Amino acid sequence: MQYVGLNFNTTLCEFNPLAPVVSVPLFHFTLGGYEIAVSNHILMMTVATVFLLVFMPFASRHPRLVPRGINNLIESMCVFIREEVARPMLGSHTDQYISFIWTIFFFILTLNLFALFPSEKIIHLVTGKENYIGGAATANIYVTGALAVITFLLTHASGIKHQGLKHYFANFAPHVGFLTPMIYFLELISAFVRPFALAVRLFANMVSGHTLLATMLGLIFIFKNWGVAGASVVMVVLLSVMELFVAFLQAYIFTFLSALYIGSAIAPEH
Repeated sequence: MQYVGLNFNTTLCEFNPLAPVVSVPLFHFTLGGYEIAVSNHILMMTVATVFLLVFMPFASRHPRLVPRGINNLIESMCVFIREEVARPMLGSHTDQYISFIWTIFFFILTLNLFALFPSEKIIHLVTGKENYIGGAATANIYVTGALAVITFLLTHASGIKHQGLKHYFANFAPHVGFLTPMIYFLELISAFVRPFALAVRLFANMVSGHTLLATMLGLIFIFKNWGVAGASVVMVVLLSVMELFVAFLQAYIFTFLSALYIGSAIAPEH
């Protein structure tokens, strides 16, 4: 009994449900006298970038009056994002910012979908070696934070460009008499809270989803029971379907809020 308890405790201690979302350095290289570490999340962002640079032109080649297959899927998504997300927020400025809106949507969506592919597990089955090739890059607060900062900078740069520096900050808050200074202060705080909320929302949803999946799979190795294993597999399948939906939903929410913030900056009446 002591031996069984020892094995159970050892397995429980070794099991880490956060392993699928942790950033792990894969290799280092020196550039300009600085040592740069390339993590699994950096690798996934690079793979996603290369994939989009190759896939998107391929999917949109040979445009047809009635698109079919993957061409139809990509065009439908682009039209939806432009007409239902960007245009209501940006109005006549939609075409000016739609490239950024499309880019941010497809980049986040690709990272989310790639995170559902168990590349490190497949490589381990083939080679028999432990590896960290893969992972959820959007479960890294530095990644989501960088995306949010880009939106933050573009939002205020756009506001200054369209309204001018003086008018942009003058219109930062509505004029309501003696309450104007207080509202201005709150709006100023809100401007810095928005990118933080963007980053944390995407980060938290990705971390919680993948941690839950890892926990359900971990129950198989902890209890080593056919009943638990069967229930765990069923739950993992159901949760994976939900995570697929969440991958699209979180990309949509990030894109929607980015368009909303840019639209409110270039048109103060919004």
